Amino acid sequence: MTSMPVEGENPQTVAPRAGSARRALVGRLSWGLADQAASSISNFAVGIYVARSLGVTAFGVFSLAWVTYGVVLNVSRGLSTDPLVVRFSGVPEASWRGAVSRSTGTALGVGTSIGALSLVVGLALGGRLGTAFACLGVMLPGLLLQDAWRFAFFAAGNGRKAFVNDVVWCLALVPAMVAAAHVDTVSAFVLAWGASAAVAAAYGCLQSGIRPRTTEARGWLREQRDLGYRYLVENVSLSGASQLRAYGLGAIVGVGAVGAVRGAELLMGPFLAVLMGLSLVTVPEAARVLRQSPHRLRTFCLLLGGGQAVAALLWGGSLLLLPNRLGDLVLGSVWHSSSHLIVPITFSVAGAGLGTGAAAGLRALGAARRSLRSQLFASVCYVSGGLGGAALAGTVGSAWGVAAATVSGSAVWWLQLRSALRERRHDSVPEVRTS
Repeated sequence: MTSMPVEGENPQTVAPRAGSARRALVGRLSWGLADQAASSISNFAVGIYVARSLGVTAFGVFSLAWVTYGVVLNVSRGLSTDPLVVRFSGVPEASWRGAVSRSTGTALGVGTSIGALSLVVGLALGGRLGTAFACLGVMLPGLLLQDAWRFAFFAAGNGRKAFVNDVVWCLALVPAMVAAAHVDTVSAFVLAWGASAAVAAAYGCLQSGIRPRTTEARGWLREQRDLGYRYLVENVSLSGASQLRAYGLGAIVGVGAVGAVRGAELLMGPFLAVLMGLSLVTVPEAARVLRQSPHRLRTFCLLLGGGQAVAALLWGGSLLLLPNRLGDLVLGSVWHSSSHLIVPITFSVAGAGLGTGAAAGLRALGAARRSLRSQLFASVCYVSGGLGGAALAGTVGSAWGVAAATVSGSAVWWLQLRSALRERRHDSVPEVRTS
């Protein structure tokens, strides 16, 4: 059934307009996929290079620093860029520029303050782990600012600039990693990874012509507190659960187990990287769908989540056919431990992919209370499954416990999205009065 043109509109212009809208959507999604491909390549290359250079135990130390960065990154996103994407996607340029200046200033302030704390804690701990955390603290401002520029560009519908920024990071990584390999320590690789991100962060300022204003961070937090603090708790519960599972797994089984899990995740790298940064593309697009065709939001989310789940299962199935010789070439000594975790981690990624479709819908609806409720449930399941499985059956048990938790959490995300859509339809129906 085709839609009828409104009164006064030339019917011949309806189809071209629809075609233009579809082309614009495809263009934005294409740049989103290209940007995620660049991000996936850089994350995958760093992980593989460090794993081959350091071995499973030292790679476990690097992985703990990486997981900690993930927690801080989600703090920054919850306070700065998540509200930006929800409220300033597709707005006039003047409004966008003002919001981006305050949002990126908030991200830079988060990186500076938490970075200083990480530096102090790292120096107090000492040893290889403490040095890695101290180096991470120094690099956090640049890492968080680079991530903030990506969100800002996608909010403006300009994914090309986000892609270019990630390419700059990839190019800066090459000499940085080569230099770190000559030193051959965990801290050297952390510094190389962070320094290359700082190069891309500085380039983001040139791309946008916007200077982050840390002095306006307090005002931004006050204006966005209804969304920001809920998204903060939601994001931290997600990454905090991952960190608790990593620390707990290291305590129960050993640091080598953390390296084995990270190695298996690297094999699923293309999809994990997409899941980590999906809100760059999906939340702005879901918000556009909601404004233009609200009845299509459920279908958009279902196609998004279902497509990711199927793709993850296909990729995981192909990894099972990977010869041991090729696995040794990719991961080195980490391969033997990681290869036993491919099946459960594949189910984990598929479950998470299915859930992100519903999560994008809840974010677009601004249903922060429901998304927070869903994420808290999923995080509790994640930690319980990961640590309970580790206590019962070691590293493999932990991986299966996380897989079960992720699928359960995905079901809750979809139940909450269904309830939110029902509420919206109910609120949009005008009350019928009888005389």
